[in-house]
Amino acid sequence: MTAAERQILDEQIFPAPIKTVEAGSPAERAGVRPGDVLLRVNGQSVTDVLAYRHQLERGVVTLEIARPREALQVMTGVPTTAQDHHRLMLKAPPSLDDTFTFTVEWEDPGLDFEEVLFDGIKKCANKCDFCYVHQMPRGFRKSLYIMDDDYRLSFLYGSFVTLTNLTEGDIQRILNENLSPLYVSVHTANQDLRQDMMKWWKLKVKDPQAVQIRSMIERLESIDLYTQIVLVPERNDRENLDETVEYLSSRPNVLSAAVVPIGLTGHRKNLPDVRTFTREEAQDTLKRLNVWRKKFLQERGTRFVFPSDEIYLLAGEPLPSEEEYEGFPMLENGVGMIRDFLTEGLPALPAALPEPRKVILGTGLLFAESLDRAVEPLRQIAGLDIEVRAVENKTFGRITTVAGLLTGRCFRHAVQPGEADLLIVPPTTLRYGTELMLDDVSLSELRNEFRMDVRAGGSTLGELARVILDGAQSSGHQWGMSAHAVKDSGRGGAAPGEALETDVAESGMHGEGVKGRGQA
Repeated sequence: MTAAERQILDEQIFPAPIKTVEAGSPAERAGVRPGDVLLRVNGQSVTDVLAYRHQLERGVVTLEIARPREALQVMTGVPTTAQDHHRLMLKAPPSLDDTFTFTVEWEDPGLDFEEVLFDGIKKCANKCDFCYVHQMPRGFRKSLYIMDDDYRLSFLYGSFVTLTNLTEGDIQRILNENLSPLYVSVHTANQDLRQDMMKWWKLKVKDPQAVQIRSMIERLESIDLYTQIVLVPERNDRENLDETVEYLSSRPNVLSAAVVPIGLTGHRKNLPDVRTFTREEAQDTLKRLNVWRKKFLQERGTRFVFPSDEIYLLAGEPLPSEEEYEGFPMLENGVGMIRDFLTEGLPALPAALPEPRKVILGTGLLFAESLDRAVEPLRQIAGLDIEVRAVENKTFGRITTVAGLLTGRCFRHAVQPGEADLLIVPPTTLRYGTELMLDDVSLSELRNEFRMDVRAGGSTLGELARVILDGAQSSGHQWGMSAHAVKDSGRGGAAPGEALETDVAESGMHGEGVKGRGQA
């Protein structure tokens, strides 16, 4: 270990690899190159891009840069065979002895980093009864089993956090740097019930006050909060739900509350006994929330509390109008995604296709009926044979009904080779910027196996129609965006060798700290 590297450990410095350097920027003029690392700003370590930007706000800042140099391969033992020789030749870690500084005055240095978190992602301190990670089947990438709960990603990208792992320093930083808004998983305002549902680990809770949800909301009174309530039947619903909504609505800094039902998989061995909502229970939930929504609209000009699409579908009730979603502030939490999908109507439709075409629209069990009604006008086009196929989830179990958690394996069970000209899959099943599904099956693989074109659908009905009629490329929602892109990149401030992802969360299941997707 070099002297510079020893100092980095002693001072808790978190080297931040630089991805790009803007042409003509102060950093480029100073000789900074992609692959260099940022060590300090104004002599201080920075833990993330937020701290970096906060330092830049001082106006005059000095940045210390290191240029890693890979050492030659070194032999770690005495080889006796050619195989040993290959095995024992290891690269030494890069040296950070070569450092230099440059100063900027009221100017952006022009650096873009490989990661937004330099010190590693903050992990969850809870063991919630409804945690999705605990319900994951085996065999996926290791990164899918990592539980994140990081307030910085909440501010940057809208990830939901519980606040239970905050330190006093974290709280002061949120207040001092005005990291607003944050997205908070409340679940219930009843402290005893919240502890019973979330079961935080005492050794992982750094500040006992952080688990007191009412105290935390009130202490963060200068921070705008979007909140969510994951409902579990016979636990935090009915009167407990009323109590929670009443409390949240009394806090000026709470802007809204999303209410989503618990999401389960078929992999709950050795986990608490919980279940999904019945139709009657979903109807009761809507009835209660509609009373509150009407009251809030009259008194405050906002409905404040927003049930997720799943609750309406489970209850068999019609979706609210576009206006009632008030701009869709909780869209990526599964609140209003179907209404948003339907908002852009169908384009002008041809009377007939130039050539006959059979199209299968694959979607989850929950959305299939709604999608079938939405595409009914397309069936009037001569030569177009269109089928909405409700695909059973063979990966997470039939109990998992949302479209975003369908995998390549699910489609392999549901579609036969050559039975159509085009298969359209929900865009929410794909990793952002790729054609890869959650289980790493690509659309190209499915094209070859199914002997048909396979494409992602659209985030709106109009876009879906264009994909069906013209073979257009979808620009619809994909998982892996925002906070989840940080984790899926394999970086996100992870410890060495860790890749961080919350693919499952962004793909459509509700659970601790996740945002669900329920549409096609």
